Amino acid sequence: MSTQLTAPRLRELLSYNPDNGVFINRVTRSGKAVANRIAGSLDADGYVQIHICGRNYKAHRLAFLYMTGGWPSGPVDHRDGKTSNNRWKNLRDATPSINSQNQHSARSDNTTGLLGVSYDVSRGRYLAQISAGGKKLNLGRYATSADAYVVYLAAKRRLHEGNTL
Repeated sequence: MSTQLTAPRLRELLSYNPDNGVFINRVTRSGKAVANRIAGSLDADGYVQIHICGRNYKAHRLAFLYMTGGWPSGPVDHRDGKTSNNRWKNLRDATPSINSQNQHSARSDNTTGLLGVSYDVSRGRYLAQISAGGKKLNLGRYATSADAYVVYLAAKRRLHEGNTL
């Protein structure tokens, strides 16, 4: 791998607007990276990535380098859960635990579509569960998914310091 990108070099190549989270190319670096145009593109997971000196960088990590002069110490969390929202006030340097606690939506394979809620077929009820302190906690079974979700959200707000819901 080549020398790691520095803040001064980043600032030579791009400008960053902390109010809207957009990077603009200062210079033309390739046919796709043209001066005075928005830098980057969305990857398959919805993150803005920017190609610099033969490497793809996530824009949220570049925002930290640009604004602070150094790389974030851990994952960068998008407070609102929107991976393409790179406004400075929406980003925070987080631990892996805090970052995972700030999940805003259920995984794509969750049949209820609700974070922390699954359907218990054997009992015909909705199960609310949360992980905290390295343990999975059963929050009970409920007649409706909405009831289970209310209980899950209350527990999330109490147990997950990184949560922004």
